[in-house]
Amino acid sequence: MDLVLDAADRHVLTPYVYPAGWPEGEPCRQLLSLFVITNLGALTLYLLFGTLSYYFIFDHELKKHPQFLENQVRREIAYALRSLPWISVPTVALFFAEVRGYSKLYDNIEDSPYGWSGVFLSMLSFLFFTDMGIYWIHRGLHHKLLYKRFHKPHHLWKIATPFASHAFHPVDGFMQSLPYHIYPFLFPLHKVTYLGLYIFVNVWTISIHDGDYRVPRLLRHVINGSAHHTDHHLYFDYNYGQYFTLWDKIGGSYKSPTAFEGKGPHDYLRKLREK
Repeated sequence: MDLVLDAADRHVLTPYVYPAGWPEGEPCRQLLSLFVITNLGALTLYLLFGTLSYYFIFDHELKKHPQFLENQVRREIAYALRSLPWISVPTVALFFAEVRGYSKLYDNIEDSPYGWSGVFLSMLSFLFFTDMGIYWIHRGLHHKLLYKRFHKPHHLWKIATPFASHAFHPVDGFMQSLPYHIYPFLFPLHKVTYLGLYIFVNVWTISIHDGDYRVPRLLRHVINGSAHHTDHHLYFDYNYGQYFTLWDKIGGSYKSPTAFEGKGPHDYLRKLREK
């Protein structure tokens, strides 16, 4: 995150916002800047990619499903916009630790012990590490002691739209993002790669709520796509994973998507039209 902070300081904050005498490296200034940048970045990613997905990918026929709520899109957006600033508070604390040099993020490829191969391997390990972490956190949030208080609000949306992707209770939203932030404190990771992966995970979160169930046939039971996550919203105890189905299969919570078996939401709508 220090790359973003440095760019913001250089082009906007130092020349136009902060007093000339307030040093760029001063902790209070960094915290304030990170809070603003994190919130603007989260809003931009959510609204930009959520809107593109909603208008160009999401099948609006799904809005006719009986479990699609009245004014649902407006309610999803409103819930997300209320939650994101609160989610950003502990997130900024972790970004601040990164900026102050406590993580294992590095600037140059030559700083990686394995060069470019290390960068590519770190991308793969990031995906597998975060997929594992999110699986267990997500599954834990379904425990009866936590579900009603923290995770149930996200399950209001049985037939989700892309705007449901960030419509979490703040505790729920931060807990499920925690593996992304923990990774660079445990393993070396290139700073630009980290930023790219951070954008990717936000877009992926939107994509598994977009109602587009198409997955290459060979990967249908490997990739955790929108069809899998739709069944998670509908049937509750299945498909907790983020990118892959691996941990659901290990944990006994994998469910073959009903959309692949002719029993999904689109099939239900088709049968309603035929009656």
